[in-house]
Amino acid sequence: MTRESATLITLLFYMVALIAIGWVTHRRTRNAVDFYLAGRNLGPTVAAISAAASSSSVWTLLGVSGAAYTFGLSSLWLFPGCVGGFVLNWYVVAGPLRNWSHQKGAVTITEIIAGPRNRPLNRVISTICALIVLVCLGAYVAAQFQGAGKTFNQTFDWSLTYSILLASGIVMAYTLLGGFWAVSLTDTLQGMIMVLAAVAVPATALIGVGGPFGLVEGLRQIDAPGYMSLTRNLPAASALGFIMGLLGIGLGYPGQPHVVNRLMALRKGENTLRKAQRIAIAWAVIVFAGMLLLGLSGRILFPDLRDPEVIFLTVTNAYMHPVVAGILIAAVVSAIMSTADSQLLVAGSAVTNDLRLGGTSSKTLLLRSRLVVVVISGCAVMAALLGNRQIFSQVLFAFSAMGSAFGPVLLVTLMAGEVKPRHTLLSILFGFGLSTIAFFLFPEPETKGLERVVPFLFALLIAWSGRRGPEIKTSSQP
Repeated sequence: MTRESATLITLLFYMVALIAIGWVTHRRTRNAVDFYLAGRNLGPTVAAISAAASSSSVWTLLGVSGAAYTFGLSSLWLFPGCVGGFVLNWYVVAGPLRNWSHQKGAVTITEIIAGPRNRPLNRVISTICALIVLVCLGAYVAAQFQGAGKTFNQTFDWSLTYSILLASGIVMAYTLLGGFWAVSLTDTLQGMIMVLAAVAVPATALIGVGGPFGLVEGLRQIDAPGYMSLTRNLPAASALGFIMGLLGIGLGYPGQPHVVNRLMALRKGENTLRKAQRIAIAWAVIVFAGMLLLGLSGRILFPDLRDPEVIFLTVTNAYMHPVVAGILIAAVVSAIMSTADSQLLVAGSAVTNDLRLGGTSSKTLLLRSRLVVVVISGCAVMAALLGNRQIFSQVLFAFSAMGSAFGPVLLVTLMAGEVKPRHTLLSILFGFGLSTIAFFLFPEPETKGLERVVPFLFALLIAWSGRRGPEIKTSSQP
Protein backbone atom coordinates (compact mmCIF):
# COMPACT_ATOMS: atom_id res chain seq x y z
CA MET A 1 0.00 0.00 0.00
CA THR A 2 1.40 3.39 -0.97
CA ARG A 3 1.75 6.24 1.48
CA GLU A 4 -0.90 8.25 -0.36
CA SER A 5 -3.39 5.35 -0.27
CA ALA A 6 -2.84 4.66 3.41
CA THR A 7 -3.19 8.36 4.23
CA LEU A 8 -6.36 8.68 2.14
CA ILE A 9 -8.01 5.64 3.75
CA THR A 10 -7.17 6.93 7.23
CA LEU A 11 -8.59 10.35 6.46
CA LEU A 12 -11.74 8.86 4.95
CA PHE A 13 -12.43 6.88 8.12
CA TYR A 14 -11.78 10.00 10.14
CA MET A 15 -14.16 12.15 8.11
CA VAL A 16 -16.89 9.52 8.18
CA ALA A 17 -16.54 9.50 11.97
CA LEU A 18 -17.03 13.28 12.07
CA ILE A 19 -20.21 13.08 9.99
CA ALA A 20 -21.48 10.19 12.13
CA ILE A 21 -21.01 12.25 15.28
CA GLY A 22 -22.99 15.07 13.69
CA TRP A 23 -25.82 12.68 12.80
CA VAL A 24 -25.95 11.10 16.26
CA THR A 25 -26.03 14.47 18.01
CA HIS A 26 -28.69 15.79 15.63
CA ARG A 27 -31.45 14.36 17.84
CA ARG A 28 -30.04 16.13 20.91
CA THR A 29 -30.32 19.55 19.27
CA ARG A 30 -33.86 20.74 19.93
CA ASN A 31 -33.44 24.47 20.47
CA ALA A 32 -30.97 27.35 20.23
CA VAL A 33 -29.43 26.68 23.66
CA ASP A 34 -28.69 23.12 22.52
CA PHE A 35 -27.38 24.37 19.18
CA TYR A 36 -25.03 26.97 20.69
CA LEU A 37 -24.22 25.64 24.20
CA ALA A 38 -25.20 21.94 24.25
CA GLY A 39 -27.85 22.69 26.86
CA ARG A 40 -25.08 23.86 29.25
CA ASN A 41 -24.40 20.21 30.07
CA LEU A 42 -20.88 19.46 28.83
CA GLY A 43 -18.83 17.07 30.94
CA PRO A 44 -15.27 17.92 32.04
CA THR A 45 -13.41 15.87 29.43
CA VAL A 46 -15.41 17.13 26.47
CA ALA A 47 -15.38 20.74 27.71
CA ALA A 48 -11.64 20.77 28.42
CA ILE A 49 -10.37 19.04 25.31
CA SER A 50 -12.81 20.67 22.91
CA ALA A 51 -11.94 24.11 24.30
CA ALA A 52 -8.24 23.31 23.95
CA ALA A 53 -8.62 22.05 20.39
CA SER A 54 -10.78 24.96 19.28
CA SER A 55 -8.23 27.46 20.64
CA SER A 56 -5.38 25.69 18.82
CA SER A 57 -5.58 25.96 15.06
CA VAL A 58 -3.03 24.54 12.66
CA TRP A 59 -0.71 27.27 13.97
CA THR A 60 -0.16 25.16 17.08
CA LEU A 61 1.19 22.14 15.20
CA LEU A 62 2.90 23.90 12.31
CA GLY A 63 3.49 27.45 13.55
CA VAL A 64 4.94 26.69 16.99
CA SER A 65 7.25 23.97 15.67
CA GLY A 66 8.25 26.30 12.83
CA ALA A 67 9.04 29.10 15.28
CA ALA A 68 11.26 26.80 17.34
CA TYR A 69 12.99 25.63 14.14
CA THR A 70 13.66 29.22 13.08
CA PHE A 71 14.41 31.09 16.31
CA GLY A 72 15.80 28.44 18.65
CA LEU A 73 15.72 28.87 22.42
CA SER A 74 13.97 32.26 22.27
CA SER A 75 10.85 30.45 21.05
CA LEU A 76 10.58 28.79 24.47
CA TRP A 77 8.80 31.93 25.70
CA LEU A 78 5.83 30.64 23.73
CA PHE A 79 5.35 27.91 26.33
CA PRO A 80 4.54 30.11 29.36
CA GLY A 81 2.67 32.49 27.07
CA CYS A 82 0.31 29.89 25.63
CA VAL A 83 -0.01 27.64 28.69
CA GLY A 84 -0.54 30.78 30.76
CA GLY A 85 -3.55 31.55 28.58
CA PHE A 86 -5.03 28.16 29.46
CA VAL A 87 -4.39 28.81 33.17
CA LEU A 88 -6.05 32.24 32.92
CA ASN A 89 -9.13 30.79 31.24
CA TRP A 90 -9.58 27.75 33.45
CA TYR A 91 -8.52 29.05 36.87
CA VAL A 92 -9.75 32.65 36.67
CA VAL A 93 -12.51 32.80 34.07
CA ALA A 94 -14.14 29.35 33.95
CA GLY A 95 -15.94 29.18 37.33
CA PRO A 96 -17.41 32.71 37.36
CA LEU A 97 -18.30 32.58 33.65
CA ARG A 98 -20.09 29.25 33.97
CA ASN A 99 -22.14 30.47 36.93
CA TRP A 100 -22.93 33.79 35.24
CA SER A 101 -24.11 31.99 32.11
CA HIS A 102 -26.31 29.60 34.10
CA GLN A 103 -27.84 32.30 36.29
CA LYS A 104 -28.29 34.96 33.61
CA GLY A 105 -29.23 32.54 30.82
CA ALA A 106 -26.54 34.02 28.55
CA VAL A 107 -25.77 32.16 25.32
CA THR A 108 -22.86 34.32 24.10
CA ILE A 109 -20.18 36.40 25.83
CA THR A 110 -21.69 39.45 24.13
CA GLU A 111 -24.78 39.02 26.31
CA ILE A 112 -22.55 39.09 29.39
CA ILE A 113 -20.54 42.09 28.21
CA ALA A 114 -23.55 44.11 27.00
CA GLY A 115 -25.77 43.22 29.95
CA PRO A 116 -29.59 43.04 29.98
CA ARG A 117 -31.41 44.19 26.85
CA ASN A 118 -33.01 47.11 28.66
CA ARG A 119 -29.61 48.41 29.71
CA PRO A 120 -28.43 51.71 28.13
CA LEU A 121 -26.31 51.25 24.98
CA ASN A 122 -27.08 47.51 24.97
CA ARG A 123 -28.08 47.47 21.31
CA VAL A 124 -25.04 49.51 20.27
CA ILE A 125 -22.61 47.33 22.25
CA SER A 126 -24.21 44.11 20.99
CA THR A 127 -24.05 45.27 17.38
CA ILE A 128 -20.40 46.33 17.62
CA CYS A 129 -19.45 43.06 19.31
CA ALA A 130 -21.27 41.06 16.65
CA LEU A 131 -19.55 42.97 13.85
CA ILE A 132 -16.11 42.43 15.43
CA VAL A 133 -16.86 38.72 15.75
CA LEU A 134 -18.00 38.47 12.14
CA VAL A 135 -14.98 40.36 10.77
CA CYS A 136 -12.40 38.49 12.83
CA LEU A 137 -13.91 35.02 12.72
CA GLY A 138 -14.90 35.38 9.06
CA ALA A 139 -11.25 35.83 8.13
CA TYR A 140 -10.26 33.16 10.64
CA VAL A 141 -12.66 30.54 9.22
CA ALA A 142 -11.61 31.33 5.66
CA ALA A 143 -7.98 30.85 6.66
CA GLN A 144 -8.77 27.48 8.23
CA PHE A 145 -10.64 26.33 5.11
CA GLN A 146 -7.72 27.43 2.98
CA GLY A 147 -5.26 25.67 5.26
CA ALA A 148 -7.23 22.42 5.10
CA GLY A 149 -7.47 22.74 1.33
CA LYS A 150 -3.73 23.24 0.99
CA THR A 151 -3.07 20.18 3.16
CA PHE A 152 -5.22 17.99 0.89
CA ASN A 153 -3.71 19.61 -2.17
CA GLN A 154 -0.12 18.94 -1.12
CA THR A 155 -0.83 15.45 0.21
CA PHE A 156 -2.92 14.05 -2.64
CA ASP A 157 -2.25 16.53 -5.46
CA TRP A 158 -5.96 17.38 -5.67
CA SER A 159 -6.91 20.77 -7.06
CA LEU A 160 -6.96 23.52 -4.46
CA THR A 161 -10.56 24.41 -5.30
CA TYR A 162 -11.78 20.84 -4.81
CA SER A 163 -9.75 20.49 -1.61
CA ILE A 164 -11.22 23.65 -0.08
CA LEU A 165 -14.77 22.66 -1.03
CA LEU A 166 -14.30 19.18 0.46
CA ALA A 167 -12.84 20.40 3.74
CA SER A 168 -15.42 23.17 4.20
CA GLY A 169 -18.26 20.84 3.23
CA ILE A 170 -17.36 18.33 5.94
CA VAL A 171 -17.08 21.00 8.63
CA MET A 172 -20.37 22.58 7.63
CA ALA A 173 -22.16 19.21 7.51
CA TYR A 174 -21.49 18.08 11.06
CA THR A 175 -21.85 21.62 12.44
CA LEU A 176 -25.30 21.98 10.87
CA LEU A 177 -26.44 18.52 11.97
CA GLY A 178 -25.51 18.61 15.63
CA GLY A 179 -24.58 22.20 16.41
CA PHE A 180 -22.60 22.64 19.62
CA TRP A 181 -22.99 18.98 20.61
CA ALA A 182 -21.41 17.85 17.35
CA VAL A 183 -18.71 20.51 17.40
CA SER A 184 -17.74 19.71 21.01
CA LEU A 185 -17.60 15.95 20.49
CA THR A 186 -15.71 16.18 17.21
CA ASP A 187 -13.33 18.72 18.73
CA THR A 188 -12.69 16.25 21.56
CA LEU A 189 -11.78 13.56 19.04
CA GLN A 190 -9.62 16.04 17.16
CA GLY A 191 -7.94 17.21 20.37
CA MET A 192 -7.01 13.63 21.26
CA ILE A 193 -5.46 13.14 17.82
CA MET A 194 -3.47 16.34 18.28
CA VAL A 195 -2.10 15.04 21.61
CA LEU A 196 -1.09 11.80 19.89
CA ALA A 197 0.75 13.78 17.24
CA ALA A 198 2.39 16.03 19.85
CA VAL A 199 3.86 12.96 21.55
CA ALA A 200 4.70 10.69 18.60
CA VAL A 201 6.37 13.12 16.19
CA PRO A 202 8.61 14.97 18.70
CA ALA A 203 9.62 11.65 20.33
CA THR A 204 10.60 10.30 16.92
CA ALA A 205 12.63 13.43 16.15
CA LEU A 206 14.33 13.32 19.56
CA ILE A 207 15.37 9.72 18.99
CA GLY A 208 16.60 10.71 15.56
CA VAL A 209 19.03 13.29 17.00
CA GLY A 210 20.38 10.86 19.60
CA GLY A 211 18.25 11.67 22.65
CA PRO A 212 18.50 14.66 25.02
CA PHE A 213 22.32 14.75 24.99
CA GLY A 214 22.37 14.57 21.20
CA LEU A 215 19.85 17.41 21.08
CA VAL A 216 21.98 19.68 23.28
CA GLU A 217 25.12 18.91 21.33
CA GLY A 218 23.37 19.36 17.99
CA LEU A 219 21.95 22.74 18.98
CA ARG A 220 25.40 23.96 19.95
CA GLN A 221 26.61 23.21 16.43
CA ILE A 222 23.98 25.39 14.75
CA ASP A 223 25.60 28.46 13.27
CA ALA A 224 22.78 30.98 13.43
CA PRO A 225 22.93 34.36 15.24
CA GLY A 226 21.03 34.31 18.52
CA TYR A 227 19.82 30.72 18.11
CA MET A 228 21.03 29.67 21.58
CA SER A 229 19.89 32.92 23.23
CA LEU A 230 16.59 33.37 25.07
CA THR A 231 16.50 36.97 23.86
CA ARG A 232 17.82 36.41 20.29
CA ASN A 233 20.71 38.70 21.26
CA LEU A 234 18.43 41.71 20.78
CA PRO A 235 19.08 45.08 22.45
CA ALA A 236 17.48 45.41 25.88
CA ALA A 237 14.38 47.39 24.77
CA SER A 238 13.71 45.16 21.77
CA ALA A 239 14.29 42.02 23.83
CA LEU A 240 11.76 43.20 26.41
CA GLY A 241 9.19 43.90 23.71
CA PHE A 242 9.85 40.51 22.13
CA ILE A 243 9.41 38.63 25.42
CA MET A 244 6.32 40.61 26.44
CA GLY A 245 4.81 39.95 23.02
CA LEU A 246 5.17 36.18 23.39
CA LEU A 247 4.02 36.14 27.01
CA GLY A 248 1.15 38.43 26.04
CA ILE A 249 -0.36 35.74 23.83
CA GLY A 250 -1.97 34.35 26.96
CA LEU A 251 -3.88 37.58 27.57
CA GLY A 252 -5.89 36.98 24.42
CA TYR A 253 -7.47 33.70 25.52
CA PRO A 254 -10.39 35.10 27.62
CA GLY A 255 -11.51 37.18 24.64
CA GLN A 256 -11.94 34.28 22.21
CA PRO A 257 -15.71 33.65 21.87
CA HIS A 258 -15.21 30.22 20.25
CA VAL A 259 -13.17 29.09 23.28
CA VAL A 260 -14.96 30.55 26.29
CA ASN A 261 -18.32 29.23 25.13
CA ARG A 262 -17.07 25.81 26.31
CA LEU A 263 -16.63 27.31 29.76
CA MET A 264 -20.19 28.63 29.60
CA ALA A 265 -21.45 25.19 28.55
CA LEU A 266 -19.70 23.27 31.35
CA ARG A 267 -22.26 21.63 33.60
CA LYS A 268 -22.47 22.61 37.26
CA GLY A 269 -20.41 20.97 39.96
CA GLU A 270 -17.11 21.77 41.69
CA ASN A 271 -15.66 18.35 40.80
CA THR A 272 -16.59 18.93 37.16
CA LEU A 273 -14.62 22.18 37.09
CA ARG A 274 -11.57 20.72 38.86
CA LYS A 275 -11.41 17.76 36.45
CA ALA A 276 -11.73 20.04 33.44
CA GLN A 277 -8.96 22.30 34.76
CA ARG A 278 -6.51 19.41 35.14
CA ILE A 279 -7.31 17.95 31.73
CA ALA A 280 -7.02 21.29 29.92
CA ILE A 281 -3.65 22.24 31.46
CA ALA A 282 -2.23 18.76 30.85
CA TRP A 283 -3.29 18.99 27.19
CA ALA A 284 -1.62 22.38 26.79
CA VAL A 285 1.63 21.28 28.43
CA ILE A 286 1.91 18.17 26.23
CA VAL A 287 1.05 19.86 22.93
CA PHE A 288 3.10 23.04 23.25
CA ALA A 289 6.12 21.32 24.80
CA GLY A 290 5.98 18.68 22.08
CA MET A 291 5.89 21.18 19.23
CA LEU A 292 8.78 23.20 20.65
CA LEU A 293 10.83 20.03 21.04
CA LEU A 294 9.98 19.01 17.48
CA GLY A 295 11.13 22.33 16.06
CA LEU A 296 14.47 22.22 17.88
CA SER A 297 15.12 18.59 16.98
CA GLY A 298 13.98 19.13 13.41
CA ARG A 299 16.52 21.92 12.92
CA ILE A 300 19.27 19.36 13.54
CA LEU A 301 17.72 16.64 11.36
CA PHE A 302 16.72 18.88 8.42
CA PRO A 303 18.79 22.08 8.65
CA ASP A 304 18.02 23.45 5.19
CA LEU A 305 14.23 23.61 4.97
CA ARG A 306 12.97 26.58 2.96
CA ASP A 307 9.68 26.62 4.84
CA PRO A 308 10.24 25.95 8.58
CA GLU A 309 6.53 25.33 9.18
CA VAL A 310 6.64 22.05 7.23
CA ILE A 311 8.97 20.42 9.78
CA PHE A 312 6.01 18.52 11.25
CA LEU A 313 5.11 17.00 7.87
CA THR A 314 8.77 16.49 6.94
CA VAL A 315 9.54 14.40 10.03
CA THR A 316 6.27 12.51 9.65
CA ASN A 317 6.94 11.57 6.02
CA ALA A 318 10.58 10.70 6.66
CA TYR A 319 10.22 8.49 9.73
CA MET A 320 6.64 7.24 10.01
CA HIS A 321 4.85 4.21 8.54
CA PRO A 322 2.26 5.24 5.91
CA VAL A 323 -0.70 4.34 8.14
CA VAL A 324 0.76 6.26 11.06
CA ALA A 325 1.55 9.13 8.71
CA GLY A 326 -2.11 9.17 7.66
CA ILE A 327 -3.21 9.47 11.29
CA LEU A 328 -0.74 12.26 11.95
CA ILE A 329 -1.75 14.18 8.83
CA ALA A 330 -5.28 13.79 10.12
CA ALA A 331 -3.99 15.59 13.23
CA VAL A 332 -3.09 18.60 11.08
CA VAL A 333 -6.54 18.56 9.51
CA SER A 334 -7.99 18.16 13.03
CA ALA A 335 -6.22 21.29 14.22
CA ILE A 336 -7.79 23.19 11.34
CA MET A 337 -11.30 21.77 11.55
CA SER A 338 -11.55 21.96 15.35
CA THR A 339 -11.00 25.70 15.12
CA ALA A 340 -13.11 26.35 12.04
CA ASP A 341 -16.24 24.57 13.30
CA SER A 342 -16.23 26.42 16.63
CA GLN A 343 -15.69 29.77 14.96
CA LEU A 344 -18.43 29.06 12.46
CA LEU A 345 -20.88 28.36 15.25
CA VAL A 346 -19.92 31.50 17.19
CA ALA A 347 -20.19 33.65 14.07
CA GLY A 348 -23.68 32.24 13.54
CA SER A 349 -24.69 33.02 17.13
CA ALA A 350 -23.42 36.60 16.69
CA VAL A 351 -25.94 37.11 13.88
CA THR A 352 -28.99 35.27 15.19
CA ASN A 353 -28.63 36.00 18.89
CA ASP A 354 -26.57 39.18 19.32
CA LEU A 355 -28.07 41.00 16.31
CA ARG A 356 -31.50 39.59 17.26
CA LEU A 357 -32.35 38.18 13.87
CA GLY A 358 -33.43 34.77 15.07
CA GLY A 359 -37.16 35.10 15.62
CA THR A 360 -39.16 34.26 18.71
CA SER A 361 -39.98 30.53 18.81
CA SER A 362 -37.32 27.88 19.47
CA LYS A 363 -37.91 26.16 16.12
CA THR A 364 -37.68 29.43 14.19
CA LEU A 365 -34.50 30.43 16.00
CA LEU A 366 -32.92 27.00 15.39
CA LEU A 367 -33.83 27.06 11.68
CA ARG A 368 -32.49 30.57 11.18
CA SER A 369 -29.35 29.68 13.13
CA ARG A 370 -28.64 26.86 10.68
CA LEU A 371 -29.35 29.10 7.69
CA VAL A 372 -26.96 31.72 9.02
CA VAL A 373 -24.23 29.09 9.41
CA VAL A 374 -24.76 28.11 5.75
CA VAL A 375 -24.46 31.73 4.59
CA ILE A 376 -21.36 32.41 6.67
CA SER A 377 -19.80 29.14 5.44
CA GLY A 378 -20.44 30.17 1.86
CA CYS A 379 -18.80 33.55 2.40
CA ALA A 380 -15.81 31.93 4.09
CA VAL A 381 -15.44 29.44 1.23
CA MET A 382 -15.48 32.26 -1.32
CA ALA A 383 -12.85 34.15 0.67
CA ALA A 384 -10.71 31.01 0.87
CA LEU A 385 -11.00 30.39 -2.88
CA LEU A 386 -10.37 33.99 -3.90
CA GLY A 387 -7.89 34.95 -1.19
CA ASN A 388 -4.13 34.72 -1.34
CA ARG A 389 -1.56 33.55 1.16
CA GLN A 390 -2.04 36.68 3.24
CA ILE A 391 -5.41 35.44 4.46
CA PHE A 392 -3.67 32.95 6.72
CA SER A 393 -1.55 35.72 8.23
CA GLN A 394 -4.76 37.28 9.55
CA VAL A 395 -5.11 34.54 12.17
CA LEU A 396 -2.85 36.26 14.70
CA PHE A 397 -4.55 39.59 13.99
CA ALA A 398 -8.00 38.10 14.66
CA PHE A 399 -6.80 36.43 17.87
CA SER A 400 -5.19 39.62 19.21
CA ALA A 401 -8.03 41.91 18.13
CA MET A 402 -10.76 39.81 19.77
CA GLY A 403 -8.60 39.24 22.84
CA SER A 404 -8.14 42.98 23.40
CA ALA A 405 -11.73 43.87 22.50
CA PHE A 406 -13.58 41.34 24.67
CA GLY A 407 -11.12 39.98 27.24
CA PRO A 408 -10.66 43.06 29.49
CA VAL A 409 -14.38 43.82 29.84
CA LEU A 410 -15.20 40.15 30.43
CA LEU A 411 -12.52 39.80 33.13
CA VAL A 412 -13.61 42.93 34.99
CA THR A 413 -17.29 41.96 34.71
CA LEU A 414 -16.66 38.52 36.19
CA MET A 415 -14.23 39.64 38.88
CA ALA A 416 -15.63 43.02 39.99
CA GLY A 417 -19.20 43.26 38.69
CA GLU A 418 -20.80 44.85 35.64
CA VAL A 419 -18.96 47.64 33.86
CA LYS A 420 -20.83 50.87 33.11
CA PRO A 421 -22.17 50.98 29.54
CA ARG A 422 -20.00 53.88 28.36
CA HIS A 423 -16.86 52.30 29.78
CA THR A 424 -17.80 48.98 28.21
CA LEU A 425 -18.18 50.60 24.81
CA LEU A 426 -14.94 52.58 25.12
CA SER A 427 -12.99 49.53 26.32
CA ILE A 428 -14.15 47.46 23.34
CA LEU A 429 -13.44 50.22 20.82
CA PHE A 430 -10.01 51.06 22.29
CA GLY A 431 -8.99 47.41 22.56
CA PHE A 432 -10.02 46.59 19.01
CA GLY A 433 -8.94 49.91 17.55
CA LEU A 434 -5.44 49.87 19.03
CA SER A 435 -4.94 46.29 17.89
CA THR A 436 -5.91 47.08 14.32
CA ILE A 437 -4.61 50.61 13.80
CA ALA A 438 -1.69 51.33 16.10
CA PHE A 439 0.10 48.02 15.73
CA PHE A 440 -1.04 46.26 12.56
CA LEU A 441 -1.43 49.11 10.10
CA PHE A 442 1.68 50.92 11.38
CA PRO A 443 3.96 48.20 12.76
CA GLU A 444 7.41 49.10 14.07
CA PRO A 445 10.08 46.40 14.50
CA GLU A 446 10.99 47.71 17.95
CA THR A 447 7.42 47.35 19.22
CA LYS A 448 6.29 44.34 17.23
CA GLY A 449 4.79 41.90 19.71
CA LEU A 450 3.43 44.57 22.03
CA GLU A 451 0.19 44.61 20.01
CA ARG A 452 -0.91 41.73 22.22
CA VAL A 453 -0.17 43.63 25.45
CA VAL A 454 -0.65 47.40 25.13
CA PRO A 455 -4.21 47.39 23.67
CA PHE A 456 -5.25 44.83 26.29
CA LEU A 457 -3.86 46.92 29.15
CA PHE A 458 -5.47 50.14 27.87
CA ALA A 459 -8.84 48.41 27.51
CA LEU A 460 -8.46 46.78 30.94
CA LEU A 461 -7.77 50.16 32.56
CA ILE A 462 -10.87 51.67 30.96
CA ALA A 463 -13.07 48.75 32.00
CA TRP A 464 -11.70 48.74 35.55
CA SER A 465 -12.39 52.45 35.96
CA GLY A 466 -16.03 51.81 35.08
CA ARG A 467 -16.72 48.86 37.38
CA ARG A 468 -19.88 49.04 39.46
CA GLY A 469 -19.20 46.32 42.00
CA PRO A 470 -20.44 42.71 42.24
CA GLU A 471 -24.07 42.08 41.45
CA ILE A 472 -24.12 38.29 41.25
CA LYS A 473 -22.28 35.47 42.94
CA THR A 474 -19.60 34.44 40.47
CA SER A 475 -17.43 32.07 42.46
CA SER A 476 -16.72 28.62 41.07
CA GLN A 477 -19.03 26.97 43.61
CA PRO A 478 -21.99 25.09 42.09
